[in-house]
Amino acid sequence: MEDKVFAQGKGIVSNGTAADKSLDEINGSIEVPKNAGFWKTLAAYSGPGILIAVGYMDPGNWITSIAGGAQYKYRLLAVVLISSLIAMMLQSMSAKLGIVTGKDLAQLTRERTSKGVGLMLWVVTELAIMATDIAEIIGSGIALKLLFNIPLIVGIMITAADVLILLLLMKLGFRKIEAIVATLVAVILLVFVYEVLLAQPSIGGIMRGYVPSSDIFTNHSMLYLSLGIIGATVMPHDLYLGSSISQTRKVDRTDRKQLAQAVRFSTIDSNMQLFIAFIVNSLLLILGAALFYGTDSSLGRFVDLFNALSNSQVVGAIASPMLSMLFAVALLSSGQSSTITGTLAGQIIMEGFIRLRIPLWVQRLVTRLFSVTPVLAFAIYYHGNEAKIENLLTFSQVFLSIALPFAVIPLVMFTSNRKLMGEFANRAWIKYCAWGSAIVLVILNGYLILQTVGIM
Repeated sequence: MEDKVFAQGKGIVSNGTAADKSLDEINGSIEVPKNAGFWKTLAAYSGPGILIAVGYMDPGNWITSIAGGAQYKYRLLAVVLISSLIAMMLQSMSAKLGIVTGKDLAQLTRERTSKGVGLMLWVVTELAIMATDIAEIIGSGIALKLLFNIPLIVGIMITAADVLILLLLMKLGFRKIEAIVATLVAVILLVFVYEVLLAQPSIGGIMRGYVPSSDIFTNHSMLYLSLGIIGATVMPHDLYLGSSISQTRKVDRTDRKQLAQAVRFSTIDSNMQLFIAFIVNSLLLILGAALFYGTDSSLGRFVDLFNALSNSQVVGAIASPMLSMLFAVALLSSGQSSTITGTLAGQIIMEGFIRLRIPLWVQRLVTRLFSVTPVLAFAIYYHGNEAKIENLLTFSQVFLSIALPFAVIPLVMFTSNRKLMGEFANRAWIKYCAWGSAIVLVILNGYLILQTVGIM
């Protein structure tokens, strides 16, 4: 499919029909002011960024980040910082791609690759969605068990049904979804700010932790955790999601000024919300370092963290059942907010890659079950052995890191294509930074795999 490029590269118009729109039921559904002031315009564009940000603070981050702090104190904060900066760059590119072309990353990838390559990328992306759901569903299920003593399998089935809640929310309008997710994120942030303040971490140690260390590359265990943090921080499915929900604002693509405004304010919104995700991820690692570094406590499971926060022999005088309950509330908030965005991303990927067009409720249900079924099967197989189930979490985050280049490479290619993007194509320094990030990820993942199988 060819793209119509305006004269002098002023912008792009998609040739697609209304049926080809990404998330058609909410595409272009929110009006934005044309000649308003900065803050009013920013308020109109604010919202998609928070849906993106929840993917960067989902339950998969918790085990890897807290374990990183417990094992290596503050040294992996540098990985959190670098990952967050990469995320800001990639998500701004993703939003720009959707705004300028009127298509999401999945649609463009399918259109501009061969059938075989497109199928391979779809499979990898679906596996990444499953890896994401492993963390989200298990995290929510365990939170329900910790809060209400609901059996894990029942809790997982409850979280599988939350797609029905999403269908209801979509009828209320996309702004309502943004507001609900923002509230859940605020709960997570406030809980961890409170718990970290009680833990009284070393400010000097935190500052030094943001300086990269060569140990990350020479220590296999540290490298494994680092890739887990990267996989949990820079989420492949969020790149597809960002390229779609950036189109929820009504923009006239024949107007270069409106396009430029949409790109600018969507980027600001994305970066602001991802900064919040960076704060949350830093707090998780700092909490692990301040409370659990140097202790003999096992922290490989959510239930271990829940119990440790109320155990004075582990965390000292600040231990209390309230801290444990707040942890579980934040975990449930994280899981639920992430499942909302994960379900939306699953729909985008299915529609974009295989062009599956079925009734909306069936589509959402199929997308959700496609991701939930393997997790539920694993939980049933290992019924009663929560340690085995939660061991999937760190592995799932490492898999996300492995899958990331398969989303990043097409994204960089498309947003650097001046014929496709016109004057909005990536500047040289952004393009080189993005390619550098993708190359480093591929090298690190290859090195990790070789070390794991014992070749290096």
